[in-house]
Amino acid sequence: MAITPDDVLDCSGLACPMPILKTKKAVDALQIGQVLKMIATDPGSTSDMKAWTEKTGHELVASEIEGDKFIFFIKKTK
Repeated sequence: MAITPDDVLDCSGLACPMPILKTKKAVDALQIGQVLKMIATDPGSTSDMKAWTEKTGHELVASEIEGDKFIFFIKKTK
């Protein structure tokens, strides 16, 4: 199933905690139910995004790896 994001955030080259901070700001700007596609190159972003979505209650719809990029689809739930 292809996920069509409502917004795309490229955090390539950024190290923790910048991808999380930028993701929070981008998700805050979305409407409930909309999806953010976040792209990161930091391997730590996989565990960071899982922890952040669990803590905030937003939904990590999917994550995938393409080459050296980690791609996350986050759905705003509240």
